[in-house]
Amino acid sequence: MKSKIWLSSPHMSGTELNYIHQAFDSNWIAPLGPNVDLFEEKIQNFLGNNHYASVLSSGTAAIHLALIILGVKKGDEVICQSKTFSASANPIIYQGAIPIFIDSEEDTWNLCPELLEKAIKDSIAKGKKPKAIIAVHLYGMPYKVKEISAIAENYQIPIIEDSAEALGSSYHNQKCGTFGDIGILSFNGNKIITTSGGGALITKEKSVKEKAVFLATQARDKGIAYLHSSIGYNYRMSNVLAGIGVGQMDVLKERVHSRRHNFQFYKSHLSDIDDLFFLPEPENNFSNRWLSCILTKSKQQKEDIIELLSIENIESRPLWKPMHQQPVFKDYPCYLNGVSDNLFERGICLPSGSNLSENDLLRVISAIKQYYHV
Repeated sequence: MKSKIWLSSPHMSGTELNYIHQAFDSNWIAPLGPNVDLFEEKIQNFLGNNHYASVLSSGTAAIHLALIILGVKKGDEVICQSKTFSASANPIIYQGAIPIFIDSEEDTWNLCPELLEKAIKDSIAKGKKPKAIIAVHLYGMPYKVKEISAIAENYQIPIIEDSAEALGSSYHNQKCGTFGDIGILSFNGNKIITTSGGGALITKEKSVKEKAVFLATQARDKGIAYLHSSIGYNYRMSNVLAGIGVGQMDVLKERVHSRRHNFQFYKSHLSDIDDLFFLPEPENNFSNRWLSCILTKSKQQKEDIIELLSIENIESRPLWKPMHQQPVFKDYPCYLNGVSDNLFERGICLPSGSNLSENDLLRVISAIKQYYHV
């Protein structure tokens, strides 16, 4: 049987073990310690622009804390990109708030500015301005930052910038994760770098970082007694996992280069197939190409190719199923233009790991060419 080609598997550099051993040798196993501090420092140095990072148990936890810090409560409305993974939207429900799903535009596959403004106007007309906007850099492609930011500023609505898939991406040479009022990152096992599981909350304000850390460590008040004046969460990252992150940050630029190389390799070998489409980078966008995605001509082609790749022991996936199509979210308000439905119907995520060999990539390409008889 042919060896398995995974969609996006973890890729260790080898140096991570040094930091893990330091955690064990010093007995810093708890969710604090030198690796936590160093990991946050490395993230901050990479992002620049005087941002602060709080490393957490997941990107989902970061979104949840962002909503709490922004004051989102039961019955509030939160606007969320529909074309995303469910973790972008689930924390809205944790807070008892109401998600309003917005469709995508075709240039970046992200939040449509026109529909965003329409939704905001409609909510205001009903006497209930949304409390926050969750905007996603899908598959590492920056959303229309200028347009979305202008709308948010005009209506004074904070942005939670979901950069779970976009560490290493940038817009006008500014790193993704630094545009919103609060940014979030993910270090899940399939992300461009990983801590096994983990995430981070990014903020321009030191007080917001301190609030996030406070809430993430069970909201224990200062003092020797176990006193709690607020509801807290067990969301902090351990010193052991942070050690993995420290080692991963050292190779982040290499991982971005490898992912972008994968995309270009696929494009150069498959662009002569008329039935396939690759999303280009708009001007001033730099995508980490976390996943290399293609659009086929039809739903049937998509399903056929995914099945053929599976037969060849190659993992691929459809693009994210939009939130407005999900059974759990089907009764919530949505503003649609058909773009995300079309993307889901025709789109495939190809193997994109930074540890793929050229032979791995050629196996994927060969299977697709076999389908199209080229």
